[in-house]
Amino acid sequence: MSDNKKTELRLDEIHIHNPKNKIKDSVGYRVFTVFNTIIMILVAVATLYPFLYLVSQSFTSTQAIIEGYTGLVPKGFNVDTYAYVLTRNDYEFLRYYLNTIIYTVIGTVLSLFFSSILAYPLSKPNLRINKILSPFIIFTMYFGGGLMANYVLMLKLGLKNSMWGFILPMLISTYYVILMRSFFMSIPKDLEEAGEIDGLNKWGVFWFIARPLSTPIIATMTLFYAVMYWNNWFNAKLYLQDKAKWPVAYFLQTIIRGAGANEPDAQNMTANIKSCAMVLTVLPIICVYPAIQKYYVQGMMLGGVKE
Repeated sequence: MSDNKKTELRLDEIHIHNPKNKIKDSVGYRVFTVFNTIIMILVAVATLYPFLYLVSQSFTSTQAIIEGYTGLVPKGFNVDTYAYVLTRNDYEFLRYYLNTIIYTVIGTVLSLFFSSILAYPLSKPNLRINKILSPFIIFTMYFGGGLMANYVLMLKLGLKNSMWGFILPMLISTYYVILMRSFFMSIPKDLEEAGEIDGLNKWGVFWFIARPLSTPIIATMTLFYAVMYWNNWFNAKLYLQDKAKWPVAYFLQTIIRGAGANEPDAQNMTANIKSCAMVLTVLPIICVYPAIQKYYVQGMMLGGVKE
């Protein structure tokens, strides 16, 4: 290659890699970026403000709240409400928290297992039973047995006033199964066929190939199911008469509903006891969410779009 050609190539490389030669954004794109940034900031503020308000109210003195204070910075800082909720009746709140952790862990693990082993076969179009099973499962999204039917079923099964009476009615969500099915459909068939060639049966293909590749959707469903079990109090009201088995959500619901009704100490705390209860309920979920946020977006995009 001649020296002239080498020089021309070097000049072309310099021209290509020169930052000044980058394609400039159009005016319309820059305007869109500005407006999009502003809108996202407003959405973030609107989302964050209620929680910050609750935290502020929970630490604000009762007198300041009665006087109408609604700022984001606590006024007359106090922790009397937290002390009341956490220590009343020999620390029963901590026992309810432990109950909730047990229910959430067991329920989430079982829900993920049964939802995934139901969703995986549904993702196989060549499975003949899917023509009958898929419409039947989708049907349950729109029509259910109703509250009385579920209550009678729990009674007949002997599950009233037991942990399983709280967990089983929420064990499988049809919507979450459909999301998981869509994700399983995005897994390349070549990988599954390679596993079968290596001697894996259908269960082995699911457990050793499909499951490890499904970390995003599994992490997403873990969050959804955990939040569902953690926040549920209605099942406890229906099926758990033994107060020692209550989850924290139902305990806090009873406090909010009856705060100040019978106890003189509680009468002075009715103004901010609701804020304290909601902060205590939502705090664990807020702590867990950042750990699986990166999987959440990916799981929702692939599980909700791929077909």
